[in-house]
Amino acid sequence: MTIFTTKLTPAQADKLERLVRGGSFELRSVPYARFSGVKPDFNLTFYESGKLVVQGKGTKDFVEFVLEPDVLGAAKLGYEEVLNPALQDARIGVDESGKGDFFGPLCVAGVYVNARVVAAWKNKGVRDSKSITSDAQIARAADLIRDTPGCVFSVVPIGCEAYNRMHKTTGSVNRVLAWGHARVIENLMLQRDRMDPPPVRAISDQFAQDKSTVAKALMELGRGIELEQRHRAEEDLAVAAASILARDEFVRRLKRLELDFQTPLPKGASAGVEAAGKAFVAKHGPDLLPKVAKMHFRTTFRVLGLPEPPKVDWRKLGRSSGA
Repeated sequence: MTIFTTKLTPAQADKLERLVRGGSFELRSVPYARFSGVKPDFNLTFYESGKLVVQGKGTKDFVEFVLEPDVLGAAKLGYEEVLNPALQDARIGVDESGKGDFFGPLCVAGVYVNARVVAAWKNKGVRDSKSITSDAQIARAADLIRDTPGCVFSVVPIGCEAYNRMHKTTGSVNRVLAWGHARVIENLMLQRDRMDPPPVRAISDQFAQDKSTVAKALMELGRGIELEQRHRAEEDLAVAAASILARDEFVRRLKRLELDFQTPLPKGASAGVEAAGKAFVAKHGPDLLPKVAKMHFRTTFRVLGLPEPPKVDWRKLGRSSGA
C-alpha cells in the first residue's frame, strides 16, 4: 500500500497538524494545502478541503500505528470501500499527458472502471502517472490496465502538426484540451454496450477556471453523462489509470519521433530541451520543427533565435476585463 486518503474532522486535523509541526517531519509548501510534511519513506498533505493524502512506501505503517490510534481513533485501513461507497461506482476517468512538454504530442485518455476493475487493481500500483518514476514502470502499468477484464479505454493522440493547427485556430491550450477530453468521453460512450453497469459520471481535472470550457465541448453522447471536474482529480483511480495510458502513449510517440528524425527529443521544457531544439533546427531546418514541437511555447522563440513576446499577467488581464 503506497497511498491512503481520508477526510478529517477539524479536531482530527488540529491533532495531526500538531504532530506534523512537532519537529519530526520536514515541512513543505503545497498548493491548496493547510500543511504538508515529509519523512524518508512517506509524505502527507492535508488540504483545505478537509482531505488527507498519505503517500509512499511507509504509508501502511504510519496509518496503522500513528494515524489510526493517535488521530482518527478508529480503524479505516482496508475499509475504504465501506466508508466511501462512491469508490465502487462505475465511472469514466479522463486525463492528459504532454501538455507541458515542448516536444511530442498531446495525448488524452479515458478509462471506464466498475467495482470488479477496482478490485482487480487493488495493491497493483495503479496511481497518478506523475508519481511513477520510469517509462518502463508506466508501460507495465499501462499493460495491466489494458489487459484488465471489464476495463474499457480510449486514447486520443493529438500529433504536433494537428495540435499546432488547433491551437492557432482556437488560440487556447484549454480549448484544445477541452476538445480532447470531449472526444475521449464520446469515444467511450460509443462503447457503452461494453460497460456493465453504465457509468454514472465522467471525472476529469479542472484545468480551466471556467468549468463550462469542457462542458461546451461535449458531443452528443457525452452530454448524457454527468461531468465532474475537480482539482487533483488524479486521486480518483479511474483518472489515475487514464493518466497512465495517456503518458504511455506520449512516451511511445515521442520515441517514434526521435527514431524518425534521428534526433534526441527530451521531455519537458527545460534549458536542455531548448538546446535539443536548436540541434534539431541545425540538422533539419526550421520548417520541420512544427512536426515535433508545440510552436506556441516560448521555447520556440529561443530555439529560432527570435525575440520573445512580452509576458502577459493573465490574472490582471482577467480582472481588468471583468472576467
